[in-house]
Amino acid sequence: MSDGKLVGIVLVSHSAEVAVSVADLARGLAGGATEVPLAAAGGTEGGGLGTSSELIAAAAAGVDRGAGVAILTDLGSAVLTVKALLAEGDELPDGTRLVDAPFVEGAVAAVVTAGTGADLDAVEAAAAEAYTYRKV
Repeated sequence: MSDGKLVGIVLVSHSAEVAVSVADLARGLAGGATEVPLAAAGGTEGGGLGTSSELIAAAAAGVDRGAGVAILTDLGSAVLTVKALLAEGDELPDGTRLVDAPFVEGAVAAVVTAGTGADLDAVEAAAAEAYTYRKV
């Protein structure tokens, strides 16, 4: 457990609308989970398609409650942007992790798990486990 501190979650998409929609879906399917610090970091500062280091860093700082931050991404260059921020070492809060998980299913699992007060390891594991969800 995270000693009462909740893991923060950032959803990074190339589209602001997609990031916000997935955040809304995850929160809704998690029974509202209004206490989970959750932020969407989609698109560029100008509202276009792409990813923004500045938006991602601001979102991570905004959800940091001292229990770590899980970042889930949609596509390749979003992953590269987050990896670059992590490599810089001073742009993201301590305890920030890039989580290897499917974007939608992983976001839902991460929010549900974070809402229980689980630690960052458990949130990451739940999101990654979403790769095993079979649809047929």
